[in-house]
Amino acid sequence: MANSDPVYLRVVEDLRRQIVDGTLPPGAPIPSRHQITRKYSVGETAARHALRVLAQEGLIIGRVGSGHRVREQPTLIPLHRSRLPDQLACFASDMQSGGLHPTWTWRSELAEAPPEIAQRLRIGQWSPVIRIRSVFRGDGRPVQLVTSYELVEFGQHQGPEEGSSERRSAAARTTANGSPVTEINETVHVRVPQPTESDLLELPSGVQVLHVERTYWAAGRPVETSDAVIPGDSFRLVYGIPVPL
Repeated sequence: MANSDPVYLRVVEDLRRQIVDGTLPPGAPIPSRHQITRKYSVGETAARHALRVLAQEGLIIGRVGSGHRVREQPTLIPLHRSRLPDQLACFASDMQSGGLHPTWTWRSELAEAPPEIAQRLRIGQWSPVIRIRSVFRGDGRPVQLVTSYELVEFGQHQGPEEGSSERRSAAARTTANGSPVTEINETVHVRVPQPTESDLLELPSGVQVLHVERTYWAAGRPVETSDAVIPGDSFRLVYGIPVPL
């Protein structure tokens, strides 16, 4: 460590090494700020910064009244990204395979398409769309947030609605009506969660999310697009890529 580096990085480097090599196993207590100041001969501010960095890296977790402990590294549950329009069935299957009971709640409302959504749906900015906000849960714990936008002409909107039962998507309805989904575009990137997303997903400090954008095409035009926010420390995305014969 260069002499010009902040002193708290010396603490971070040593504690990180102990966590990675197993000297401090999952669940093990992390020295308190007072213990760090004594052991590493640093000030209170340096000790506080070191703990904050380790928490942001997802290596430790703090609980009120019990200090910091090494964070348990969860087993990643696979989420299969199917080409089928019925994503609820795919989600339910993935949760059940992981030993979790799947549930979801949703709320739909008439809204205006912001620029990015309008571009995906090939409509004018601020055109009317149906927006559906859904929370998917496994054993009652939030595991995925999805915001979908449907073209009004393909939707089934009759004013604000919400529920906990299955709601057929525009892609599923157009398929059932004889205009099957012919193309699905999907992009994935990793990002820092927004504060509201962290709260809804109950994310520990330092955990990033997978952001999945998906757009369904039917009858030569996009009919539905969605943004899914998935905890990056709990799930992995699984894709099947067909090979032309």
